[in-house]
Amino acid sequence: MRLLLALPALLPLAAFAEAPPVPRFVAEDAGVTSVFAGDWQYMVGGGASAFDCSGDGMPDVFTAGGEGKSSLWRNESAIGGALKFAKVESGLEIDAITGAYPLDIDNDGITDLAVMRVGENILMRGLGECRFERANEAWGFDGGDAWSTAFAAMWEKGQDWPTLAIGNYIDRKEEAFPWGSCTDNWLHRPDGQKFAAPLPLTPSFCALSILFTDWNRSGTPSLRVSNDREYYKKGQEQMWEVLPGQPPRLLTPADGWARLRIWGMGIASHDLTGDGYPDYYLTSMADNKLQVLKDGAIKDGVAKPVYADIAFAKGATAHRPYTGDDLRPSTAWHAQIEDVNNDGLPDIWVVKGNVDRMPDFAQADPNNLLLQGADGVFVESGDKAGVASTKIGRGGVLADFNMDGALDMAVVNRRENVELWRNVAPGGGEAIQMTLRQAGANRNAIGAWVELRAGERTDRKEITVGGGHMSGVFGWWHFGLGAASEAEVRVIWPDGTEGAWQKVTPGFWLLERDKDASAWTPGTPAP
Repeated sequence: MRLLLALPALLPLAAFAEAPPVPRFVAEDAGVTSVFAGDWQYMVGGGASAFDCSGDGMPDVFTAGGEGKSSLWRNESAIGGALKFAKVESGLEIDAITGAYPLDIDNDGITDLAVMRVGENILMRGLGECRFERANEAWGFDGGDAWSTAFAAMWEKGQDWPTLAIGNYIDRKEEAFPWGSCTDNWLHRPDGQKFAAPLPLTPSFCALSILFTDWNRSGTPSLRVSNDREYYKKGQEQMWEVLPGQPPRLLTPADGWARLRIWGMGIASHDLTGDGYPDYYLTSMADNKLQVLKDGAIKDGVAKPVYADIAFAKGATAHRPYTGDDLRPSTAWHAQIEDVNNDGLPDIWVVKGNVDRMPDFAQADPNNLLLQGADGVFVESGDKAGVASTKIGRGGVLADFNMDGALDMAVVNRRENVELWRNVAPGGGEAIQMTLRQAGANRNAIGAWVELRAGERTDRKEITVGGGHMSGVFGWWHFGLGAASEAEVRVIWPDGTEGAWQKVTPGFWLLERDKDASAWTPGTPAP
């Protein structure tokens, strides 16, 4: 560990590169009062979700309450102004929630919420106007009775409804000796317009983040699982092949999958290298990874899941606090990869916080904002940007709450109130934000790829539901433009159909399949 802590001082990261523009955030009392409360059974979890529940196009916020009641907050921010939210009676005032993910399960155009709990998980059907109702019985969903701590969803080919994956933690009844008591994860496949009985994903190793991702661009996403080595025996990180009509298959070294053991807590994905394949940031305790396909993993257009960790070379280890004098290792949870400063280069945001006064790990552990430079190296800027909170963070969301083109920030903290920051000066340029639409099943085109071309740069984003740490964003997909004043965008739809390149300018756009892109103005009815 001493070697791990000393090495960064020897690397002159980005010493001669032009520093990326640092955004400026201001902390705001936006009216949100929510605490992720609880002890043993709530040491993990603590998610937030951002999605439009009111129909005005602006992202509202759901916050998990742990052993207390969770809450939904309607966005009442002025366009371009200060952040303001009001609590609404929504039907989501439920206890024992670890986090939730928004998606439109029944394809009715109203966002639903998959709620993960210590106990029975619940699918909450959206009714409009930020109201929800329990749908487990109507949709044939077996919520089980586990300690659920991860979620992901995709649409398999030929299905009207999504396939849901749920990651579960330890057997919560084994408080005296929980090590090795990881419970099975579940795959909930559709049966028409309901769900079949859950299929156990055995072996399971205490998942804290899962993500359906098309890692090899085959057109069929696989399920990536990040596991907490604190509690499993003989476990490792996992990838499950999930092919339509077939049982899920765990990838092994024979497929190229190498054994990796970390305290896996969060997954974020983006094509950072520009090779057309997603790269992955994996959060852990003092051992965060930035994985890219190794040289030689792609041969004749076929990829094998052989990954290299480039976090150290790219300045993205984020393995200890960068403020204060606490040099003990960090504990990282939620992660997102987004262009926070709008300079056209995606950045890495990490929420941190000690598990529960663990003495070998940092107590004052600031959240990270790793800004990507033109050389591909990341520069820690959380303190300069004003978001280096040392509260006990868990989940969070990056979303443009006041619709001004800059991503704002919300963090759920353990035993303390939610924090919100408004991005008042991204510094790098303007942004384009898009929402997708297609007819029939999978209305929001989960599994699509959006490509934005500005000058000589092409940025690619896979549209997913899942990952992070118990936190999800749904609706608008954000791209910074840098110095460009316009761009071209296209969608590769979930079935592989490539849409036409279309010109777009800064602002909000609806990309509807087989139609021209249409601009949307905040303050008007949602597209």
